[in-house]
This record gives sequence, structure tokens and C-alpha cells, in this order.
Amino acid sequence: MNEARGVRNRNPGNIDYNPVNQWQGQLAPDPAIEKRFARFDTPENGIRALGKLLLTYQRKHGLKTVKAIINRWAPSVENDTAAYVRAVEANTGTRPGAEVDLAQPTVMVGFVKAIIHHENAGYAYPDAVLAEGVRRALA
Repeated sequence: MNEARGVRNRNPGNIDYNPVNQWQGQLAPDPAIEKRFARFDTPENGIRALGKLLLTYQRKHGLKTVKAIINRWAPSVENDTAAYVRAVEANTGTRPGAEVDLAQPTVMVGFVKAIIHHENAGYAYPDAVLAEGVRRALA
């Protein structure tokens, strides 16, 4: 079976590699394996980085709605952003345009789950892996 790139890299949010980001569990870059995206030692640390980045969008950049966060996460030049937003709203039980609080574990889990599903062709991690990654992000 051919795993999605994000699953293979244990980076289910498909976070671009940036030497400035010293993510917990991030592996050294290896262009022979992956030219663009970060790679992690465990899916939990990849999920942690995804959650931390979402929290930064909310806290530092003041992005409060699913649409605002996803527009930054997944620019429309690469994605069907409207469909992406609808999927995240459905997964988090959020009304379109409503503010979300990513510091709430249930909201973060729904958000992360929807992003992983979208970024990795429908892939889903076991609930325990997801919960631990989110726990690390919110710690």
C-alpha cells in the first residue's frame, strides 16, 4: 500500500520544513527522502507540531474562525479551501463563521482529525495516537 506523504513522514499536517522551527521529534532534513516537508520520529510529535502551529495562528495572528485558520494553513492556490473549511467545521461541530477555541481539547482533536483526513487522502490515526499528539500540543 502506498502511504500518503504526510503519513510516511509522520507529519500528517504536511508542515513545510523550516530550519527555524525546532519541533520536538523533528528529524534532520534529507532531500533524498523528502525535499519540502518536515519529517518526525513519531506521528504523535507530528500531530503535536500541527497543534502547536494552529495555536500560534490563533494566539499570535488572532485567527478565530475555521475559515481564517484554514485559509492560512492551506492557501487556495494549492487547495479547495471552501471544501476544506466545510470539512473542518463539520468535524468540529462549528457553525460557519463561528469563533473556535483551539485550547479546548475536543475542538483541537476535531480540527486536527479533519486536517489529517484532508491532507492524507482520508487517513485516520487511532484515537489514542490522536489524543496523545493533541495532549502534547496543549501541554
